[in-house]
Amino acid sequence: MSQITNTVLMVRPTQFRMNEQTSINNYYQKSPKNTLPEEVNRMAVKEFDSMVRKLQKVGVQVIVVEDTNEFDTPDSIFPNNWISFHSNGTIGLYPMFAKNRRLERKQSILEAVEAQGFVIKNVVDYTSAELHNVFLEGTGSILLDRVNYKAYCAISDRANEDLFIEFCEDFEYTPVLFSAYQTVHNKRKKIYHTNVMMCIGETFAVLCCASIDNKNERKTLIKHLQQDGKKIIEISEDQVNQFAGNMLQLKGSGSESYLVMSQSALNSLRPAQIKLIKSHTTIVSSPLETIESCGGGSARCMMAEVFLPKNPSI
Repeated sequence: MSQITNTVLMVRPTQFRMNEQTSINNYYQKSPKNTLPEEVNRMAVKEFDSMVRKLQKVGVQVIVVEDTNEFDTPDSIFPNNWISFHSNGTIGLYPMFAKNRRLERKQSILEAVEAQGFVIKNVVDYTSAELHNVFLEGTGSILLDRVNYKAYCAISDRANEDLFIEFCEDFEYTPVLFSAYQTVHNKRKKIYHTNVMMCIGETFAVLCCASIDNKNERKTLIKHLQQDGKKIIEISEDQVNQFAGNMLQLKGSGSESYLVMSQSALNSLRPAQIKLIKSHTTIVSSPLETIESCGGGSARCMMAEVFLPKNPSI
């Protein structure tokens, strides 16, 4: 079992904009002023294509699926929230908070992954929880340590505790639960997705300890990471606001690994933090200003890791 993969699924947007249905509890989103929707999408596509090229240049396999205009899916660029791929051939399908995000789940995307020679053997579908207003948004809500079989989750409106426990039972992960907060207008509000304040790599973890207000929860989380040999690279809440927690480590060509992040995330890091990261892996950064400001998500959110087995006959 490996913590990182060489293959990611990415969805190229056709109608990207600030999603009014998600801005209720995603405090990173900002509405662009005096910019037409078509222009916003054009800028997002430019950022998307640039990131894909950078990943491919270092040897990452990127399965790019073009979104369609069939439904109103402004956040389709963030597929990791509705699907996860696992090495035993199972996929997870997840219940989404925003109604228009539920339209992102398409059979054609699964077929595009299978067309690349990957095998889907089983589907674990949690989407019926939407009928009860219960949500768990994939690897946005759940951070997986795939080697040590631990799942980390910051409980929020988009990460239901009971459903998270059910996921851990189904996929045989040990649950590590906590609450993470950010300061919004001088009030502590829950962070909507775990993956904006935390990233788990092979030998390290990027973590905003200051976002975990409960000392016992913070202590337990740190203990789990240290027990599993992860070097903790601590980031501040200001750096979280620049998406410094929203990173993903991937395999490149050969034995190289890369930590993928946005340019704003990289710019927010101090030299000592960069040095520490580079002692574990190589940094790949890409400018994502439009996607970050309108979508409230960054590099990690754009990539759904593919761990599925390959069809040996292909």
